[in-house]
Amino acid sequence: MKYKVVERKNPQSPQAQGKFYANPVNAGKFTIKEFSKEIAGRSSLTRGDIENVLTNFLEELPIFLKLGLSVQLGNFGTLRLSLASDGADTPEKFRADMIKGARVIFTPAVELKEALKDISYEEAK
Repeated sequence: MKYKVVERKNPQSPQAQGKFYANPVNAGKFTIKEFSKEIAGRSSLTRGDIENVLTNFLEELPIFLKLGLSVQLGNFGTLRLSLASDGADTPEKFRADMIKGARVIFTPAVELKEALKDISYEEAK
């Protein structure tokens, strides 16, 4: 994986000297079509079959998240929704219109974390 070194300042101390950190370099996008082709090469299914399953999965996923379910995806991880809202002084004063929106939280499975432990790093020039 390639990385660049970037300076970041502490927002709580804007006058202080920044520190330098590794920042991953995005090597591009990998589409469902490309993903399907790679999986088809390792299975008895066609690229079209796999692309169809992935597309249907992505269409169904929001339905289950909106129901408040965590979607557990085996050795990949779990997706769930988190809410952002304004605060209320008491539970009785809280109203649904104080909810600002939802965001998707991904928690990787132990197996995925383990599979990513042996990454080699190279500075991008």
